[in-house]
Amino acid sequence: MVSKELESAINKQINAEFWSAYLYLSMSAHFANKGLPGFANWFNVQFREEQDHALKLMNYLISKGNRVELTPIEKVDTQWNSVLHAFEVTLDHERVVTSLINSLVSIARRENDYATENMLQWFVSEQVEEEETAQGMIDSLKLIGDNGFGLYTMDKELSQRSYTPLNSEQA
Repeated sequence: MVSKELESAINKQINAEFWSAYLYLSMSAHFANKGLPGFANWFNVQFREEQDHALKLMNYLISKGNRVELTPIEKVDTQWNSVLHAFEVTLDHERVVTSLINSLVSIARRENDYATENMLQWFVSEQVEEEETAQGMIDSLKLIGDNGFGLYTMDKELSQRSYTPLNSEQA
């Protein structure tokens, strides 16, 4: 079992991951409504990945004999001024998630819970990728600026992104 403190912190992270999924689902719906199916697809894949992250944490707690406690998901925004704005919000949000993951690692280290720390390293690596991807999208969108054809092209490219579920070793 993990400690009660760590159990509580992981349960809060599960809620944060589901909130992230909800945020990205809202972004997906927003861009689908704006006629940008590629951006909608990109955020839909993000939605599914965030659900996987929550399930990974849930499965870990269950495997350790701990209790999973799901709590209500707070409201998320439903509109963004631009695609660039949505990705700036995404980057800011992923930085918050990174700090939450780092806090979990700190608790695990303080408690000498090496198994939990090891499991959390997957999330540490994932957050590096999440922040890098969001920053790359922002950089591309800034280069595109007001160029409609550039936005159209990027939308077409993002429609090719596909969801890859976690395999049994990752989950």
